[in-house]
Amino acid sequence: MTTQLALTRAQKAAAILVAMGKPSASRLLKFFKQEELKALIEAARLLRTIPQADLERIVAEFEAEFTEGAGLLDSADNMDALLSESMSPEEVDAIMRGKRPELPAGPPPIWPELEALDPARLGAFIAGEHPQTSAMILSNLASQATAKVLLTLDKGLRSEILKRMVTLGDVPEKATAMVENQLRSRVLSDKSTKDTTAGQARVADVLNEMDKSQLDETMRDLEEAGTPDLAGVRARIFNFEDILLLAQKARVLVFDGLSTEVVTLALRGAPADLTEAVLSSIGARARRMIESELAQAAQGIPPADIVQARKTVVAATIRLSREGLFDLPAAQAAGEAKEADAA
Repeated sequence: MTTQLALTRAQKAAAILVAMGKPSASRLLKFFKQEELKALIEAARLLRTIPQADLERIVAEFEAEFTEGAGLLDSADNMDALLSESMSPEEVDAIMRGKRPELPAGPPPIWPELEALDPARLGAFIAGEHPQTSAMILSNLASQATAKVLLTLDKGLRSEILKRMVTLGDVPEKATAMVENQLRSRVLSDKSTKDTTAGQARVADVLNEMDKSQLDETMRDLEEAGTPDLAGVRARIFNFEDILLLAQKARVLVFDGLSTEVVTLALRGAPADLTEAVLSSIGARARRMIESELAQAAQGIPPADIVQARKTVVAATIRLSREGLFDLPAAQAAGEAKEADAA
């Protein structure tokens, strides 16, 4: 009769981890607490040879399934190999000395902050830099943010930067750090250039709640009062009647996500050209249903319901534009005017 090995719980756990193999065990090690890892390391160093029968007993005891093996040898060396693949030497050393590993100090990445800036603000900075530096900066931004910044630049500079982005290789860490420091000090920390995009968005949200006559009157008042950054506010404004100004592709995206009930209500009393623009953007079956409903009298339908349905359409349009799927008509017109001036 074979005598069973007397193993501690830590030694059994170490044996099972070694039996699992490096890929699986390395993933599990990250879930252990510091004191548990220390116990595992010390336990593994006391293990030598574990017969197959004892290994099977340990596996059964833990009620789990593991790959078959012919017994384990040199558990300490195997555990060291597992730790070296899942942790740095400093982390292992810190665990054995009872200290938590220290994370490397350093400033946080700046690229998400740059992507959140007004494209014109970042474009103004890039326009004064060497095209190679500009290419490096834009290559680190999300493609959507990069496109918006490029559209604020002159055509010649835009082409030069894109050409350099195509051939841009790996940038040395020191050079990247120097550019990041310049961006922090001259763009992100520039108090003299106040970012007003949040305020513009808040005012635009308020104005978008008004009907067209109220909106037009308020905008005239703001212009007469000399309100700064009004162009940024105007670019974020969208009224139900502006559906006519949307591209067909944008209208399809808007009305594809709205119910026929909302669309029908919103079109009650709408001008014929606007109604046709909406109906041409939806499927044939939905169009027939809406036309059938609109042909019936609107008696008994509260005007407030029609207003609310139109606000739902407006809100959906603004949301999709903020997701970058298309530009609102005012923003698109401003961009085209800027390109015409640059040309």
